[in-house]
Amino acid sequence: MAARSCSIANALEVIGERWTLLALREVLLGNRRFDQIVQQTGASRDILATRLRKLVEVGLLERRQYEPHPPRYEYHPTDAGKSLHTVLLTLMEWGDRHVTQGPPPTVLEHSCGEVLHPRVVCEHCNEPVELGDSRAVRLGGQPVER
Repeated sequence: MAARSCSIANALEVIGERWTLLALREVLLGNRRFDQIVQQTGASRDILATRLRKLVEVGLLERRQYEPHPPRYEYHPTDAGKSLHTVLLTLMEWGDRHVTQGPPPTVLEHSCGEVLHPRVVCEHCNEPVELGDSRAVRLGGQPVER
């Protein structure tokens, strides 16, 4: 039996690896240079170079040269990369609540001045999305019978 076609599985093919997500975290936090990303993630240089290369290839990051001799580059998020910001915020919130012991190691403040606790809301009605609030109308590319 073939596995179900799924956008979650497709996304994980691109970003579903620890060093990839941590590299994205750093770039989205403003650490754009290779040595900064190495230092903040703890990834080995060769693994990080491979992950950054893939993120550029799939269009989540772009390299911009900031020094000609020797050539040095910064990594900047594309629109597709920026759209992962909310995914990382909700993953961090989940980790704070269900994995991290003690107070959260990172706390973000929203522009309103309060500590940020992200939530997913329906774009149409602006109501929070909770388990059980939605139903599949197409699953694995096939309509769902009612």
